[in-house]
Amino acid sequence: MQTNLADFIRDTAAGREADAILRSCVHCGFCTATCPTFQLLGDELDGPRGRIYLIKEMLEGQPVTERTRKHLDRCLSCRSCETTCPSGVRYHRLLEIGREVLERRVPRSRSSRIMRLMLCEALPRQWIFRPAVRLGQALRPFLLAALAGKVPARQPAARSWPRASGHRRRMVALAGCVQSTLTPQTNAAAARVLDRLGIELIEVAGADCCGALRYHLDARQGAYADMRRVIDAWWPDVQSGRVEGFVMTASGCGAHVREYGELFRDDPAYAEKAERIAALTRDVSEVLAAERDSLNRLLRDAGGGTGQTVAFHSPCTLQHGQKIRGIVEGLLTACGYQPSAVADPHLCCGSAGTYSITQPVLATQLRDDKLAALQAGSPVFLVTANIGCQTHLQSGTARPVRHWIELVDERLSAIR
Repeated sequence: MQTNLADFIRDTAAGREADAILRSCVHCGFCTATCPTFQLLGDELDGPRGRIYLIKEMLEGQPVTERTRKHLDRCLSCRSCETTCPSGVRYHRLLEIGREVLERRVPRSRSSRIMRLMLCEALPRQWIFRPAVRLGQALRPFLLAALAGKVPARQPAARSWPRASGHRRRMVALAGCVQSTLTPQTNAAAARVLDRLGIELIEVAGADCCGALRYHLDARQGAYADMRRVIDAWWPDVQSGRVEGFVMTASGCGAHVREYGELFRDDPAYAEKAERIAALTRDVSEVLAAERDSLNRLLRDAGGGTGQTVAFHSPCTLQHGQKIRGIVEGLLTACGYQPSAVADPHLCCGSAGTYSITQPVLATQLRDDKLAALQAGSPVFLVTANIGCQTHLQSGTARPVRHWIELVDERLSAIR
């Protein structure tokens, strides 16, 4: 793709990166075949290739309007197009650069700014989010169905974490912002599973929101503040060598933390720390896969599995963002569950961070399509690997939607 970037961005770091990404695109259109919004809307501008042209025009100084914003806002940032692209176009980075420029050139409406500010301020702060969720849950029976569906049902109290074990191996889990309120049982289940494998899992005070939520809402200053807090909380353990890595049970957080090195590469105070932490970050499925021999021995002691059919929804942040595919299904099979076939597993469920709030119509269509595919095999449970997907899918079905690590924990609980 030929480019001629405008003076305002041409000689900047962002401009040079955008120019390289634009020039790597060969217009082939393979990306449109796997783009969820293009599949729904059939509009070239609602697919990656069309959005790339919109960003190119904007960076070349051409007029920018609300039309540009509409099509860029509709993008899920699911990165399915990157998995498909034969040229390796780093679309998500181009989109981030384009959205940042767009925010400066075309201010949002007052109502949009207020909504996004509320999301940025409330969701990452547990002292605001947790009481708000509890209030919504208490009022849920009295709300209109459309509004009640937005309030997650109260979850059973989390079983306790294992006691301090004295294991020689120790890893750190990210507490997270939304997950720690909505599904506290997720990290607790991961801690019990890893304890069985001789690994102590802990959380570190101060490491809450990973920064992804604000970052993808283009609130970059707040996002970097969130990220620095996580790095500052974790860095002493890295320096001392007390922990061997960081475990992510929410794939959205995992995908973001693994990009810390890139995001802080121009920050002399944090570049080295961010790169080191990113390199030490693993999804919990990768940790279990690395301990497969020990896990198999435990499963033999636990006896035969139930043979229950489950349907696994692989979040976009797991399969496209982190390129982790097939591991969870293999672990569930080893635990005696039967993962059912799911049509179009590469397509997004519509959660996509706050997308289900900012783009409710499209998000609901994508959710319902995904639920139809997941439930086609009549599974007992739907399972996933990200809190956003879990709550979004649960809002559209009475069938339980759980994190897959809970099923592994239940199998291992048969061991006395």
